[in-house]
Amino acid sequence: MTSLLITNALVVNEGTLRELDVYIDDGRIAKLGADLSSQPADRVIDATGKHLLPGMIDDQVHFREPGLTHKGEIATESAAAVAGGITSYFEMPNANPLTINREALEDKYQRAAQKSLANFAFYLGASNDNLENIKSLDPKAACGIKVFMGASTGNMLVDKPEILEGIFQYAPTIVVTHCEDTPMIKANEDQYREQYGEDIPMSCHPLIRSQEACYKSSSFAVELAKRFDTRLHVLHLTTEKEMALFRAGPLAEKRITAEACVHHLFFSEEDYEAKGSLIKCNPAVKKASDRQAILDAINSDLIDVVATDHAPHTWDEKQGTYFKAPAGLPLVQHAVVSMLEHYHRGQFSLETIVQKTSHNVAQLFQIENRGYIREGYWADLTLVDLNAPTVVDDQKLYSKCGWSPFGGYIFKSSIVATLVNGEVAFEAGKVNQSVRGARIAFER
Repeated sequence: MTSLLITNALVVNEGTLRELDVYIDDGRIAKLGADLSSQPADRVIDATGKHLLPGMIDDQVHFREPGLTHKGEIATESAAAVAGGITSYFEMPNANPLTINREALEDKYQRAAQKSLANFAFYLGASNDNLENIKSLDPKAACGIKVFMGASTGNMLVDKPEILEGIFQYAPTIVVTHCEDTPMIKANEDQYREQYGEDIPMSCHPLIRSQEACYKSSSFAVELAKRFDTRLHVLHLTTEKEMALFRAGPLAEKRITAEACVHHLFFSEEDYEAKGSLIKCNPAVKKASDRQAILDAINSDLIDVVATDHAPHTWDEKQGTYFKAPAGLPLVQHAVVSMLEHYHRGQFSLETIVQKTSHNVAQLFQIENRGYIREGYWADLTLVDLNAPTVVDDQKLYSKCGWSPFGGYIFKSSIVATLVNGEVAFEAGKVNQSVRGARIAFER
């Protein structure tokens, strides 16, 4: 570890924006102050005119390892993450084999320790058959328990009522849910297949994965959480109707929280004509009015966290017809700049962006010493230039799949540098492949 001094940064942290110097030593923030030029640093970064944010903590990614590595790997996707200003991530269990026991969970940690450029933690997945594994889980061994309350990808649909009740009753840590009602979706698929055959227009995706299917499942999850007093976090909300299930207010006062994802804040059903399967995801991108309701819910604190649900597939896979083209988008490399786009549009303050992408994730999941720019905390930091545009070019992507749903878009901001545990993991358009993230520790 070396010492590093960042000078003249516009620091966005804990609801304030201040010009500060940040002195980093042995991977941690050793001192914050107005003038730290006397500190002995191995390197100085002059951040004049640039904003320094706590690194984004992405609470929902699919990095595809093990078993699906033709789509992505821990090494490639974590490189894309740090290039996008993400310093920590929580990875999902629908790999191959499924992460539904301690052995599979530990295998992922060992892989990440060798390969990951960003800090990492992994979910234990729920299935119809592993309730005892869930009950015996050490709360510090996983970021949470992931329940697919609606078939999405992989073999992880939990549809036995007694198992769902057992998970919500006995979960030793936070439960996170993907909520869509499978019987409703299957009925809709049958209806549209009768009309169009196998080649259903992609624009029908939000009608098949409908508002009603989302609400039926998410309202059931909320009802279970209230019945058993479960700590519940509902992922990737997409509909205006679902906002009524949550309440505004300070995160510390909530047992039930909500997440939105960057692509649902950016795209709407109007984009299917141009983007087609490139924005096919589960839950689906829906109406512009739904998008606006989610944007409003972030500002009103109905929604607590913004994440990516990064889920790469190959370009060739995405060229299939409706039922063959898989759902999921690669998003980590442009998550932060897409959020900053909302700042430029006057929709979010910088303080709100930091709150939803970093502070709240750290608080909600009880992460130890990350998510804030504080003395003694790990130096997970993202330096951004709000006035230097980013052109989304497939030739400059780090995700293994090599494409982006934002392809051709010009974002108004750019990532200048990303620090992971005080080391420069990304700078001047290049990833430092020698950096390794750390296993995230939890205060539970």
